[in-house]
Amino acid sequence: MNIDLIFKIAAIGIIVAVLNQLLIRSGREEQAMMTTLAGLIVVLMIVIQEIDVLFDTIKSIFDL
Repeated sequence: MNIDLIFKIAAIGIIVAVLNQLLIRSGREEQAMMTTLAGLIVVLMIVIQEIDVLFDTIKSIFDL
């Protein structure tokens, strides 16, 4: 695991939090919820890719 992955996830979280607050204060709660869900999906996709790399590494180590 690379430290850049943690920074990417943190940056996405900060950006989503700022956008969420801006949208809520402007009275657009629905868009704020969609922004939060989009950020969550992006982070989940990044994590799923890293889990795939982990499984591939485990397979190659044990010759499965």
